[in-house]
Amino acid sequence: MANPHFQNLILWAGNNVATKHKKDLPMFVPYPSDQTYYMYHNDFFTYNSGDWTVTTTEAGTGSASEAITSGAGGHLLLTNAAGDNDLDFLQLKGEAFKLSTSKRAYFSARFKVSDVDQSDFVIGLGITDTTPLDTTDGVFFISADGDAGLDFLVEKDNTNTSTEDVATMADDTFITVSFFLDPDRSSQVYYSVNNADPVGVTNANLPDDEELTVSFGIQNGEAAAKTMTIDYVVAAVER
Repeated sequence: MANPHFQNLILWAGNNVATKHKKDLPMFVPYPSDQTYYMYHNDFFTYNSGDWTVTTTEAGTGSASEAITSGAGGHLLLTNAAGDNDLDFLQLKGEAFKLSTSKRAYFSARFKVSDVDQSDFVIGLGITDTTPLDTTDGVFFISADGDAGLDFLVEKDNTNTSTEDVATMADDTFITVSFFLDPDRSSQVYYSVNNADPVGVTNANLPDDEELTVSFGIQNGEAAAKTMTIDYVVAAVER
């Protein structure tokens, strides 16, 4: 058996191929229950609506819903009502995450959207906001109606650093998105798509003056119900 390797924030047992992304992209935090990190992780085997601030618009037929659906590893399915611009957004209650260039931090999620060209959607960390698609503070992945491209934004006080088209989404196809902060490379925020090599962008607009929370959701781009399925979400920050 290959020796386990501690590589930055990761415990990658059996990794005897020292690939760049395995070294540089945190996969999970060793001993997350100790005093080194505080952490939220949800694989969505269950869903409790009381844990979330839920924002919906239901102008069309039907109602927005959030429900566990069948899928290996647990899946949460968000379904909109059928009106144009109907939406369903979830934000974890309590803004428990504070980002800083002096503290390691990590976020990752795996999700899919039923119709990427006719939906607006977002996932990441942000302030609690009734308009998560137009938030003023956060670090998140976002896509606009009419465009299958996924953008990465680092935003503070309504000023953002935007990296466009970090991925091209496909209908009903899972994608894994991640970002992290590393004090040893403190001038940048790193993002990764599908566990590829991380890419650094400037942290000039890092929202380090606000507490943030896990945030995700979807808005219809036409008068038809769209869905977003979340496989898992994880966020961790060094104490």
